[in-house]
Amino acid sequence: MPAPLLEVAANSVASALAAQEGGAGRVELCAALELGGVTPSYAEIATTRDRLAIPLYVLIRPRAGDFLYNDFECEVMLRDIEACAALGCDGVVIGALDVEGRVDQARSQALVSAAGRMGVTFHRAFDMVADQAQALEAVIGLGFERVLSSGGQASAVEAAVQLRALVAQAAGRVVVMPGAGIHARNIAALARATGAWEFHASAKRALPSGMRHRQSGLDKMATGEWRTDAAEVRAMVSALQALATHETTSSP
Repeated sequence: MPAPLLEVAANSVASALAAQEGGAGRVELCAALELGGVTPSYAEIATTRDRLAIPLYVLIRPRAGDFLYNDFECEVMLRDIEACAALGCDGVVIGALDVEGRVDQARSQALVSAAGRMGVTFHRAFDMVADQAQALEAVIGLGFERVLSSGGQASAVEAAVQLRALVAQAAGRVVVMPGAGIHARNIAALARATGAWEFHASAKRALPSGMRHRQSGLDKMATGEWRTDAAEVRAMVSALQALATHETTSSP
């Protein structure tokens, strides 16, 4: 089994650098984590790429909501992928579904083709498909290297049995990367339960606003931000490394 890896969903340059400081193996850069993530700005991508030493993947998602996209949205995604390639990003996180909850082969293939030599991860649109076993074969056929999934549940822990089945079905043809609801206290148990070796988490914490002035009646405009916590990332990485060491020393 390959060495375990933690990918961190980072919502800013500061979060990406915190993920790196904590020992993450890869960053997925996005915006609006509270909406499930959308594509970050060009400047955010460029600045992060300039400062980050570990692999950088960028979420390509033009809006929140479902994953049924029209032609204009697909054009936007294709252009965002082109921008990521020009900036030297390592990969993109993409995907599209049809009205019946199947992987949209034509649109997804266009996105994969646009990525060229960059890596491609199929994002959590996978959790909205009607048949995950069928969708996994479609993802493999399209040439994806990885699929991010919570097993169709609100958290990966709830769907450990399903995720283990997907790992077994993939049989090394694609990486099944559990994500959603993963933290330092459950990541090792989830790794044992699923047989997965790549994991996805935001490891975020709320930071209070530094504003001393507050405008009465506009409290929602004076909140702080969510940012990746390097200490939480470090704890998750340590838990995975300890598990890998234990399994290596325990092997006959």
